[in-house]
Order: sequence, then C-alpha cells, then structure tokens
Amino acid sequence: MEHMAAQGFRITRMSRYYSTPCFPPGAGPDFVNAAIGIETELTPEDVLAALHRAEAAFGRERPSRWAPRTLDLDLIAYGSLVLPDETVLSHWMNLPLEDQKRLAPDRLIVPHPRMHERAFVLIPLADIAPDWRHPVTGKTVRQMVDDLPDAEKKGVSPFQMP
Repeated sequence: MEHMAAQGFRITRMSRYYSTPCFPPGAGPDFVNAAIGIETELTPEDVLAALHRAEAAFGRERPSRWAPRTLDLDLIAYGSLVLPDETVLSHWMNLPLEDQKRLAPDRLIVPHPRMHERAFVLIPLADIAPDWRHPVTGKTVRQMVDDLPDAEKKGVSPFQMP
C-alpha cells in the first residue's frame, strides 16, 4: 500500500483479503485478492500506468495473456466513467470466453468489461463499494454478486495465513 501512496493515490477504502482460485483455471497457483478505493488527480490512463509500474517493481513480467504472475493490479472502474465508449465496452463485455483467451484490448476499457462475471473481483469490491452502480448495466455491486452462480461465489473465501 505504501507503494500505491507513492504513486499519487490516496487510499480511501480497503477490502479484506480473499483466497481465490487462479484465473483462468490452471494458469498458476491460487490468488489472494483485494480491492481498494482511491482518490487521485491522475487520469485513468495514468492510473493504469502507475499500476503497471507497481507490478513491475514487484517482479511482474508479461510473457503472455493470463500467464502466471507475481502481482496483478487492475483498474476496475473510475467512478461512472465509460472508456473508450459504450459500444467498445459492450463488445468486450459480450466476448465469448474462447475469444477472451486469445484477444486483448489495445486500449484501456473502463469499467473492466468482465467484472460482472468474476466473484474474485466483485466480492472484495462489495466490501468497499456495495452500492456502486455499473454505468452501463445499471446494477450495483451487491446485485452483481447476487447474480453470480453459487459455485463461483463459494470459491472466494477470506484469506487465512498458512
């Protein structure tokens, strides 16, 4: 968290830590996930660049999409902003899983186009922003969590130190 503050972020909220299965399955060991809320004067693109610098500082390399990683920091949302536009966001939100595995956007898309499908994103996010409303679907984080299959939610549990 100290590294994030040095990047120009004021951390306003932080979720618990959660143990979650790696994604996609088989891509490495299980993860520890959390969500933070920040205040910053940085643009979304500058926030993403700062997140990538933090990943690199902790040894992150990007040999391929969804490769094993030491740290994975994502910009999930930036208030109610939609980038680059609703058409591009909707395209990536509805992309079949097989296409997701081989295609990656060439620009920042906000909110994260698959957030609504991922318990490992939504459950920590519900700790800090349960009433945040997706600017395209209109659903709150709490509603998106409720929409997830029970099996998906069961894979996310509070992290216990070994």
